[in-house]
Amino acid sequence: MDEKRPVNQLTIEEARQEAEEIKTKVVQWGQEYYQNDEPSVEDYVYDQQYARLVSIEQQFPSLQTPDSPTQQVGGLGETELTKVPHDLPMLSMGDVFSTDELFEFNDRLEKNGVDQPEYNLELKIDGLAISLVYENGKLVQGSTRGNGQIGEDITKNVKMIKSIPTSLPEPISVEVRGECYMPKEAFAKLNAQREADGLPVFANPRNAAAGSLRQLDPQITAKRELSTFIYYVPEYQTLGVTTQSDALERFKQLGFQVNSNYQVVKNRQDIQRYIDRYTGQRNNLEYGIDGIVEKVNDLALQEELGNTVKVPRWEIAYKFPPEEEATIVRDIEWTVGRTGTVTPTAVMDPVQLAGTTVARASLHNPDYLIEKDVRIGDTVYLHKAGDIIPEISQVELKKRDPNSEPYVIPTHCPECGSELVHLDEEVALRCINPMCPAQIKEGLAHFASRNAMNIDGLGPKIVEQLFTLKLVKDVSDLYHLTRDELLTLDKFGDKSAENLLTAIDNSRHNSLERLLFGLGIRHVGAKAGRLIAQHFKTIEAIMTASNEEIAGVDSIGPIIGDSVATYFDNQQVRELIEKLQTAGVNTDYLSDDEIVTDSQWSGQKIVLTGKLTQMTRKEAQEWLEKHGADVVGSVSKKTNLVIAGTDAGSKLTKAQSLGVNVINEQEFVTAMKEDLQK
Repeated sequence: MDEKRPVNQLTIEEARQEAEEIKTKVVQWGQEYYQNDEPSVEDYVYDQQYARLVSIEQQFPSLQTPDSPTQQVGGLGETELTKVPHDLPMLSMGDVFSTDELFEFNDRLEKNGVDQPEYNLELKIDGLAISLVYENGKLVQGSTRGNGQIGEDITKNVKMIKSIPTSLPEPISVEVRGECYMPKEAFAKLNAQREADGLPVFANPRNAAAGSLRQLDPQITAKRELSTFIYYVPEYQTLGVTTQSDALERFKQLGFQVNSNYQVVKNRQDIQRYIDRYTGQRNNLEYGIDGIVEKVNDLALQEELGNTVKVPRWEIAYKFPPEEEATIVRDIEWTVGRTGTVTPTAVMDPVQLAGTTVARASLHNPDYLIEKDVRIGDTVYLHKAGDIIPEISQVELKKRDPNSEPYVIPTHCPECGSELVHLDEEVALRCINPMCPAQIKEGLAHFASRNAMNIDGLGPKIVEQLFTLKLVKDVSDLYHLTRDELLTLDKFGDKSAENLLTAIDNSRHNSLERLLFGLGIRHVGAKAGRLIAQHFKTIEAIMTASNEEIAGVDSIGPIIGDSVATYFDNQQVRELIEKLQTAGVNTDYLSDDEIVTDSQWSGQKIVLTGKLTQMTRKEAQEWLEKHGADVVGSVSKKTNLVIAGTDAGSKLTKAQSLGVNVINEQEFVTAMKEDLQK
């Protein structure tokens, strides 16, 4: 960004012109951030411009207008979600960007008569502010902050989040507020899946959380692995607490999830130490943070200090400086994934970023590359989205070669030369040649993976060698490999060859659901494969089923139905299935043969929750399913039984509130033994 003259050196006309320019940008960026969940600039770029606008309005008060972004809280545009008013406004926080500014904030409090207050320091979670309202201990409403006065009704969605109790252990009526966030691991997994599906990726965990929380279909929210930290109660007297730190402990008693990394401090040294500690630890946390929040600990004093039109006077957010490094783009490589998605990756000079060496960053799809206008030879700034995924934030245009040309998007597959296409309304480019070498190699590795055919020892490096040596062309060739052929592989001896041949032979006897997942059909995960296999029993029945018949299977739906029907409509796929059957690979559903139909568990909807000590959750689930039970992930009125291990949380609470039968692990083990004795 260009260096700006100090605000106190501007004339009134210069200040007015610059303020208008900033307002236009900040309003646009706010719309993208708060309403569209698709920011076009990094947070610190927004923060810099916003802070400049605040300075101008402070120096020239006549330029501050009611419609200025500095006088608004968040944003609330057009949305299909129902609007709900907040009984008490949900305000945003003021920001500072240095410890000097933070200590100036503290000095102002003390000059205004606050005598050496205690502060509670908390981590600033990178998420979406939410409000939860309980009546007589029951969750009756969840909402977003919106514009501070009116939010969006997300009650059905918050009930899908495991860390939010739908009922409290005490019959109290209270509103609590906090942050809904997406853990880093869930964020990375979601973006990887969206990229594979040809969908736009989320810029950061905050936008992923917001997009997930504002879904019209609560089942989508349920799949997004969201979590929460509760940190505020507007009417603290309801909970019988007098300090912020006490309130956090009280939240825990009520079953809410609270971020435990808070600390009560009284002096600058402790504040500085806290900031230094979490500045260093932020990359190691399981969730994203973008700063530290300082709050006056005394709740009565908070109430006395009150608020401005936009922010509380008793709290401030210290924002971390951006973790960015400049580097040069040397190349843009295109790689082909298992489903044919062709993804651009920037190859750059290596730099140290957030504790790791980074030399590559995904550019996701052609639209993203064009929007960022990344070119070979450009100097770019790198950061880590969600502290984990390397990403180019912006190009340094001042350093661009004047003879630079825009990057030309390829029209043909870099592996097989087939013409690339856009399917439906996807942003991704795809190679739709089923014999594309890159897709075959990726497909072979997926076919052998643990949740698919579980061919132990057949990883990507072995697959690469097999394909390069032309020992396999598709997955059916795996079943014709010989010991002598395997001994030609690098670092492969008699024992390695014997083990791999045994693993391949064992995979012939898998049940149909593993094969369905292993074939790599778009949108068909392990669970969908099992549901389809259970319903149709044989692969022949699936191959002759219509998309409507497949979509009609419980929990499948039209997207998976169309994908499966289209896949098996391909003649090459039908020939592949025939080759697998000729090689002795089972294509029937086997698990029903083992299901006990007269068990006490038959037809029961059962939920497992908490930690089990005598078996794993997966072992318990498999046993129950073999005895006719339907093991589901959430508690509802249709649930017949909850099996609760130690540290059971909101699922146990919900089961108790609904009157669902609950047994502990030992009772479950005893019942299992009784079944065996029948």
